[in-house]
Amino acid sequence: MSNELNQDSGRDSGRGEHGVPAGGALVVGLDAGGTRTRAVLASAADGRPLGEGVAGPGNALTVPVPQLTEHLVEALAGAVPEPDRPRVVAVAGGFAGAAGTADEPGRVNARTALTEALRRLGIHVPPGSIRIGSDIEAAFAAAPDTPADGLALVAGTGAVAMRITARHCEKTVGGDGWLLGDDGGGFWIGREAVRVALRMADRRGGDTALAALVGRELGVPDAVLPVEGELSAYEGEGGAGRSWPRSAREAYRRYVLPAVMAEPPVRLARFAPLVAGAARAGDALAQAILDAAAGHLADCVRALEPTPGESVVATGGLLGPGGPLTAPLDRHLSTLGLVAHWVPDGSRGAVALARLAHDGAPATHPEKNQ
Repeated sequence: MSNELNQDSGRDSGRGEHGVPAGGALVVGLDAGGTRTRAVLASAADGRPLGEGVAGPGNALTVPVPQLTEHLVEALAGAVPEPDRPRVVAVAGGFAGAAGTADEPGRVNARTALTEALRRLGIHVPPGSIRIGSDIEAAFAAAPDTPADGLALVAGTGAVAMRITARHCEKTVGGDGWLLGDDGGGFWIGREAVRVALRMADRRGGDTALAALVGRELGVPDAVLPVEGELSAYEGEGGAGRSWPRSAREAYRRYVLPAVMAEPPVRLARFAPLVAGAARAGDALAQAILDAAAGHLADCVRALEPTPGESVVATGGLLGPGGPLTAPLDRHLSTLGLVAHWVPDGSRGAVALARLAHDGAPATHPEKNQ
């Protein structure tokens, strides 16, 4: 991927042929998550972003080191033009799966892959100026003024909360993966969508638009789907609308179960947007799923023993402007005397941490100085 620079950069006579300002030290921040790896090139002096590269997943525990190395090479090559690579003085990476001490597997894998990627690209950075941390630590550092202490909450495919002290993880709650935890994340929400759909089909649960939405997403034939707005889950129990016949309900289950089992479990996360849409349309069971998910996230924060008014930095696709869990989470956190402050991802925080790794440079964000 080519650099994503300011549109007027090529007209600046003080810039090189690739648009990066001529002269001056540069730093790189990496946000390596479960879906993508993003590298941002920035000025060491003020943190101003100058280029960006994006590649595949960067989870340091689940992505094999050779593949992780290739993704880092691709992202770094897109962010840092070759003529400017000798000017890079510090690199900081926030990696999913890299929480904990320096000798834990995720951090070892991340450092191994990043060191090799830098070597291949001819980016020679002193070992003391390479900073490896978790993607959550980087997201926390993306908050204004790069706070040193506080709480971080991530709600994407998974869900995890973390207490940050001196910009490092002190305690983690949740984040135990789809099988053992991640309650309140996208996988959990998607699984609940399928569960309520199946409960409606076997007459253990109430009516929900999710039965039709989930079935359609899984390729269930229209002939056996419930008709949205015209059904009663319980045949013969006074429903004024058209019932969902037993034969159709049984056929629905025969389609849904093998379709779900044929895919990796985390694929259930793709149903989370269906729940959000159904909730916006007034579906009571969908709304209940989102409220329960927000409650699980709040429980993770509560387990960190916060004090009222403490900083909570939140990120992930389920939170932020328009996120389906933003409003219900705000309600839950308000009972703890907390307010969540959203950041889009950890790349800006990784840049701030890289600047800190470079001779203790102040980690202010450029927009605060304009």
